[in-house]
Amino acid sequence: MADELSPTPPDAPRVGVDEWVASVEGRDERYLGWVGAIRRELDRVPRPLFYLAFGIAAGLLPAFTSDQYIIRVGFDTLLYMLLALGLNVVVGFSGLLDLGYIAFYGFGAYAYAMLASPKFGIHWNLIAILPIVVVATALLGLLVALPSRRLVGDYLAIVTLFFGQLFVTVYTNGQHMSFLGLTKAYDVTGGPNGIPNIDNFHAVGLRISSVTGYFYAALVVFLLVLAAMYLLEQSRTGRAWKSLREDALAAELMGMPVNRLKLIAFTIGAAVAGLAGTLFAGLNTAVFAPDFDVPTLIIVYAMLILGGAGSLGGVILGAIVVNVSLEVLRTPSHSTWIFYVLILATLIAKLRPWRLLAAVFAATIGLGYAVHAIATSAWQHSTAGQSQAGGWFGHGLEHWVVELTNPRMPGNYAFIGLVFAVLALTQLHGWAQRVLLVPTLYLAAFVWENRLAVEPSITRLILIGVILIVLMNARPQGLLGTARVEIV
Repeated sequence: MADELSPTPPDAPRVGVDEWVASVEGRDERYLGWVGAIRRELDRVPRPLFYLAFGIAAGLLPAFTSDQYIIRVGFDTLLYMLLALGLNVVVGFSGLLDLGYIAFYGFGAYAYAMLASPKFGIHWNLIAILPIVVVATALLGLLVALPSRRLVGDYLAIVTLFFGQLFVTVYTNGQHMSFLGLTKAYDVTGGPNGIPNIDNFHAVGLRISSVTGYFYAALVVFLLVLAAMYLLEQSRTGRAWKSLREDALAAELMGMPVNRLKLIAFTIGAAVAGLAGTLFAGLNTAVFAPDFDVPTLIIVYAMLILGGAGSLGGVILGAIVVNVSLEVLRTPSHSTWIFYVLILATLIAKLRPWRLLAAVFAATIGLGYAVHAIATSAWQHSTAGQSQAGGWFGHGLEHWVVELTNPRMPGNYAFIGLVFAVLALTQLHGWAQRVLLVPTLYLAAFVWENRLAVEPSITRLILIGVILIVLMNARPQGLLGTARVEIV
């Protein structure tokens, strides 16, 4: 009788109701109070209004600042958004792991450079070049997709990765190219020197030569492509792509042309990447093959994953968070603040009860002062380094963390020790884990001050990676992505 009267959990299966539907209803019911009210109101707003609001806000950026660096960061962010939109078609909508995507970006940039530079004496205007570049890049995407259309998962990733590396190799060594060795060798790509002196965008008597002009050009192009992607997502093709993403076999059994859908996804994604390449070449007035290698691909993937694969709004949010974070982390003082704030926020969010948080915090502070006192007494001349943070915060860190004057080798060894300490934390439980947490936190501060903060070019990528790892554990679908249903 007690079992009959006990309430049924909201996410439990019910007779006549699909188990997944019941779980979704249960999750929705958990958003109560003012959070739930805001969530429900936002759900009623059409998504195009959010995109329009973003466009208006972005368009006002040059009006609020004349700093060319900030406007250039805005242009780069829009460029990454455009790249992420194209990748979202292949990965987010269709579920295809394309690791050669960035080669289409490079192909578009080089194609524009060849048609608008002294390289071959061609100086066409934008109206003539743009259709040629977009169509040519789309055809290249189709050619890559043709032998890959029957591949899935790791096999598709390997083939597309090979294509991406083939692009870099060919364009880096393209100063001596011939047809199968039967013709005279020609300098096609400029080799390691790339193609310089590229013309700015010009058409119908107008020329874009300023960063602000390219910012607005990138914004207009992005909003047009975003509108096209929104309509495409709502179309039959968009729904078919999502079916393909969830289960290719089920989609094929339902009569969907799976191979054709893959070809279309690759073609459209490549065309968008080629379009982004023209913007890159037009502003930078020079292209080099290393600009289109794996590091750029990783950044675009990070934006897509962080925002949520398959979400158009996630593309915008992910690009803003990642690119702005990378720019902020270029400055050691900024990155140091972010590092310690992230550590503190993680401790506050994870350590309970509060007395445990206070104990760990006090023990870490005490351990730091003790180690600093011992080290400065024993090796006074070797511990006279300075913190990268500067100001009162850096001054405080210099009296807590041991700052070495020659930190390279000790910092490397400490970094290895930190990796093992973190691994040990994941294996321990209870009081042993809490005890080990204190020296691990101090070791993390030591590694940061003596090794990571002095090399921001490497450190900022590490921090972005850490942020992605934490997010993927907390919210695997990304910030604005939709949770996928997996049957196990």
